Amino acid sequence: MAQMNMLQAINNALDLAMARDESVVCFGEDVGHFGGVFRATSKLQDKYGKHRCFNTPLTEQGIVGFANGMAARGLKPVAEIQFADYIYPAFDQLVNETAKFRYRSGNQFDVGGLVLRTPYGGGIAGGHYHSQSPEAYFTHTPGLRLVVPRDPAQAKGLLLAAISCPDPVLFFEPKRLYRAAVGEVDEDYYELPLGQAEVVQEGSDVTVLAWGAQMEVVQKAAELAGQQGISCELIDLRSLAPWDAERVAESVLKTGRLVINHEAPLTGGFAGEIAATIQQRCFLYLESPIARVCGLDTPYPLALEKEYMADHLKTFEAIVRTVNF
Repeated sequence: MAQMNMLQAINNALDLAMARDESVVCFGEDVGHFGGVFRATSKLQDKYGKHRCFNTPLTEQGIVGFANGMAARGLKPVAEIQFADYIYPAFDQLVNETAKFRYRSGNQFDVGGLVLRTPYGGGIAGGHYHSQSPEAYFTHTPGLRLVVPRDPAQAKGLLLAAISCPDPVLFFEPKRLYRAAVGEVDEDYYELPLGQAEVVQEGSDVTVLAWGAQMEVVQKAAELAGQQGISCELIDLRSLAPWDAERVAESVLKTGRLVINHEAPLTGGFAGEIAATIQQRCFLYLESPIARVCGLDTPYPLALEKEYMADHLKTFEAIVRTVNF
């Protein structure tokens, strides 16, 4: 086991995947010799050459289009969108091409080897063009998987699983954890299961659900709740498409309560999908309304970022209201 931050774990995963399979290629804006804006692909071009790790023009639609073509021909492209905020020019390629390749061909061809990495989320004083959380746009699209890790060990195992997955995968990386999250990571190759949530803390009074960087937030909230005698069960969703409704429902059937936290704005956020599904499955067992602690329905603010964030204090207050309903 080695101490790694999330960037180092991602870089290690890419290194192992490229060493293991010559069909794995990495590309995106500035990912070559420069190593990417966050250095996630550092030294990969030096090790594997410009034909396997290379820069692209500044065209997000082109990056995903290149990836679709490569994957359709049997390669395993790991493409990078420099910030998730700039994924929208590629939206047509992802939604109308990547997601539908297998379906429209009757399974005669696909782009299952495609992985699209992108840093997302706030907490870095990046303003509204470098802080958005657009995951819900893609969970609405059949044919795409969407994965979000919470720490270095999860990032490595989930990314390696995404690269070996037979479906196209969007891999959203919480950028505020890139260097802040440090932990022990197995240096060997390993995969973590896609589509499975993880119970990171067992509890009996309320289920608290999040993913990515917000797991640290809900853990802090759970500590405050514990000081009030409230037992929180914490679940990291890890995969949003598909999401593990069975494991979440199992927890809510036990606790009778659910608080969902995410960075993205409330309206149209993925918490709404979770809440609708869980109330349908657990209605007669619910002791209180399902609570959502989310970002505000505004453009992401720079000066008021702390007020915007779905932080541990807002989450703690929601937990208390839910338990005392």
